Amino acid sequence: MAEHLGPLELVGDRWIIGDPKREGGSWLVLTAEGMTHHEPGSPEPLTVLPWSKFVELQIHTAYNAWHTTRTMGVLGFGRSLPTGPSSCSVRGTLRHPYEHCSMNYTHHKRPYTASHVYAVEALFRRTSEARALHRLGDPEWLGAAVARLAPLSPWRAHSRNHPVREIFEDLGI
Repeated sequence: MAEHLGPLELVGDRWIIGDPKREGGSWLVLTAEGMTHHEPGSPEPLTVLPWSKFVELQIHTAYNAWHTTRTMGVLGFGRSLPTGPSSCSVRGTLRHPYEHCSMNYTHHKRPYTASHVYAVEALFRRTSEARALHRLGDPEWLGAAVARLAPLSPWRAHSRNHPVREIFEDLGI
């Protein structure tokens, strides 16, 4: 089984977004109950959000760690390349009251491939559209999704979304 898909990584028995090992970093943990946002040195999560609280959810990620620096955020390369400190974030809309939510995470030292970035963004988009975000908290289901999505070549992942759509249909979303 694949152990990562871009910033999404299996650590022990939990799926985590971001690198909890990087100094000063932050990460998100996907649990059966919802998503928790963590920073080093804090014994408790900064934020705990149940899946039922989300109206929609998106993941944004940069290809390389150096894209997330403040300098890159100022220089930028137009809208085609995510840059700056918030280029690695999970964003969504919460209900009751309706409000925007954004949680940054730390990029791993390894670069993320184009196919992994596309696939993890599609995974979040599709589960959000299907109103099935709770599936992201199911380690077995998420492991099966990552195992199917991770080996896709960039050409197959981007070719009109067809292989990705088939995988999601097989997974029930």
